[in-house]
Amino acid sequence: MAHRLNIISFLDILLVTLTFYAVLRLFQGTQAVQLLRGLLLLILLIVVLTNAFDLIAFRWLVQVSLPAFLVAVPVIFQPELRRALGRLGQSAPLFGRELPPSQTAQLVEELVSATFTLAKQRFGALIVIEGVTGLEEYIETGTSLDATVSRELIMSLFYPNSALHDGAVIIRQKRIVAAGCVLPLSQSTLDSRLGTRHRAGIGVSEQSDAFVIIVSEETGIVSVARNGHITRRLEEGRLRKALYAFFGQEAGRGSEVAHD
Repeated sequence: MAHRLNIISFLDILLVTLTFYAVLRLFQGTQAVQLLRGLLLLILLIVVLTNAFDLIAFRWLVQVSLPAFLVAVPVIFQPELRRALGRLGQSAPLFGRELPPSQTAQLVEELVSATFTLAKQRFGALIVIEGVTGLEEYIETGTSLDATVSRELIMSLFYPNSALHDGAVIIRQKRIVAAGCVLPLSQSTLDSRLGTRHRAGIGVSEQSDAFVIIVSEETGIVSVARNGHITRRLEEGRLRKALYAFFGQEAGRGSEVAHD
């Protein structure tokens, strides 16, 4: 056996290991991750049994069941597969959200100012900044605006008596493209203190690479949702830093908001 091990063999083993690791990483944070781990362990056990022992009937059962298994996997993991493929697409360059430094600074300051003014007045808000992944399907659920981002406009949209205050505002580049948008609710297990607004913010961050700002109507706490994770109790400095990092105008992505 030893004479068959060469650089190609090691490369083969490494690729298999990296494949399993990548699959688990892509499904990380979803409800299916435990099921996936169990499935991978079951597959490993079957491979070991069929190769270590001459189990003719069991091998036949595995071969007969394989087509049905291949059909069942996409059905069982449909939401997670969609999310995983979306994440792969997010590895593309930051095309679509790059702005000149001066415009980025203006946009960030308007967002930070609006967010913390809303927080002080306990006005609930849900602001979604589009990344590489398009949000057109959610934009279509709201009211089209195509307006420049400003503190005053954001404040008016989330004023409690406004017809659009219950939905989300979606920003593309430096424009508010729509307001009153309906977002998908996260199916993950969340803190019971988080309401529908937070669940919607996390939900759209699970389906895309959007940057989501959430202001709690009950407490005024400012949160950020990204990639299915939520960070709560942000101060102005942390939100500003996270926004600059999102727009790719800070050295390294390690400066982004750390997950709680």
